[in-house]
Amino acid sequence: MLKFDSQSLIPAIIQDARNGEVLMLGYMNKESLARTIESGDVWFYSRSRQELWHKGETSGNFLRMKSIIKDCDSDTLLIQAEPTGPVCHTGNRTCFLRNDTDFRLLENQDLA
Repeated sequence: MLKFDSQSLIPAIIQDARNGEVLMLGYMNKESLARTIESGDVWFYSRSRQELWHKGETSGNFLRMKSIIKDCDSDTLLIQAEPTGPVCHTGNRTCFLRNDTDFRLLENQDLA
């Protein structure tokens, strides 16, 4: 059984099914997870807007779900998906940039 947090959410790590690259992290509630399983498109729950969010509905960059697995504690999901375009809202392919010119290491002030 999945372990949702006190807000009835579970983190979902999105990984490119084709090459294993980590694309983003989102949060799901039971309804968004059910819609993902039923439709094959990845759905999230937007914590800021407090509503379901169909990834790609606005941008056209959908995530086509290939598999969903839970971690050993059943409190995080790993979703392998095929993106139809850039995943990040900034227009980048991933929210986790690997290029040293794009990536800023965490500093002490980030932890405050």
